[in-house]
Amino acid sequence: MQSFGISESFQSPWVIAFLTIVGAALLFVLFQEVRKIPAKLFTLMATAFLDMAGVLMIIPLLPFYVKQFGGGGVTFLGMHLGIGLISGIIVAAFTIAQLASAPMWGRFSDRHGRRPALLIALGASAVSYLIFGFANSLVLLFISRIVQGAGGGTVGVIQAYVADSTEPADRARALGWLSAATNLGVALGPVLGSFAVALGTRDLMPGASEVKMGHAAPGIVAALLCLTTMGFAWKYLRESREHHPSAAKRPSSRQAAWRVIAHSGEPASRLIWIYAIAIGAFQGVNTVLALFLNARYQVTEQTIGFFFMFIGAMSVFTRVLLLGRAVDKLGEAKLSRIGIVLLTLGLLGMPLSWNLGSLTLAVALLPLGTAFTFPCVTALLSRVIPNNERGLYMGLQQTFGGGSRIVAPLFFGWAFDNIGTSAPYFFSAAFVAATLLLGLGMDQYGKHETKPQPA
Repeated sequence: MQSFGISESFQSPWVIAFLTIVGAALLFVLFQEVRKIPAKLFTLMATAFLDMAGVLMIIPLLPFYVKQFGGGGVTFLGMHLGIGLISGIIVAAFTIAQLASAPMWGRFSDRHGRRPALLIALGASAVSYLIFGFANSLVLLFISRIVQGAGGGTVGVIQAYVADSTEPADRARALGWLSAATNLGVALGPVLGSFAVALGTRDLMPGASEVKMGHAAPGIVAALLCLTTMGFAWKYLRESREHHPSAAKRPSSRQAAWRVIAHSGEPASRLIWIYAIAIGAFQGVNTVLALFLNARYQVTEQTIGFFFMFIGAMSVFTRVLLLGRAVDKLGEAKLSRIGIVLLTLGLLGMPLSWNLGSLTLAVALLPLGTAFTFPCVTALLSRVIPNNERGLYMGLQQTFGGGSRIVAPLFFGWAFDNIGTSAPYFFSAAFVAATLLLGLGMDQYGKHETKPQPA
């Protein structure tokens, strides 16, 4: 398919007006809806928003740093590694570390509380951003992702915090609010990243001396934001888990992981596999998103932030305005299947787009699909596991998801380099669509089921 350039489209007054309207509508929706959020979740959401804004300052820039340090690729043990595959390896480094740490953080939070685990994760992120900022090689980029991943296996802890603080029937809605906060960070983070890039070129010392942060600016600004978030969480975030001793023996991380593999037909195992396959397929293509948009549509460092902003804004709208009402009407199981279909269509639409309008439609389907899929799957998982193992199993969900996020970036990076720029999206759509089969028969565990189910 013939490529087309859309970078010049962002200079159009119509596009600028559209983005302004989206931003204004986003602020209006948040102002209207924020008062409906329970106070006990608001602080967690603010923490998640600030943390994700820091993450998304870095992620869109990572492929460009890889390209800067890696040139046309590198030769390792006699094999030539292209830029797409190198990007996949560096992204996978975060996931490998997260894969190893997620069950540990889940058990840590079950024993010692959710709050300490989250504070440690924020500290690790701040260190990783500084390493990223001052990196001058692919090795240091790799190390920065390892450090952040080792302290960042706490997504399951955050989800357990929400489950601790809400009734089962309200968990999908609450997880949607949390996702809205993180996706607001997705929307604004790249804009902050672009600002940080511009800040790095400015002289910070008026006079004869010249002091510039250079390419370290995004990492420094992200680290400062992360430390601010850490201080905010230290002061305002309260522990959610009640410290009641349990007579029941908790399974070890290894025992629980083996049960997911050996008893894959159980409800908890099926939900974990749905999450793992779909999240890996979706996030795996993000590894080559900047390269794909640059090759097909001539998107640059200066314009890549607009795509993330649009995706983040759509995610916020969906989770705040649509998710709760849709769950009330359809239930988590059915809505998750609808989300899988929408996500599949969005992934297929990316390489099949022929102009800015069709690309915008395809991109819009991605946050719709993820908003309806992942909060519902996680809410269902919280229903089918015992309360005293919630952190462990939600950590396992992230571990299995992490495993797929290791394999997927490597595979999609290889496909980008060797099959074609569109190949990752076709493969991703096929993998997401396949999870529909795992979700069949899960309706009995959804919102209208009043009796909690055993693991």
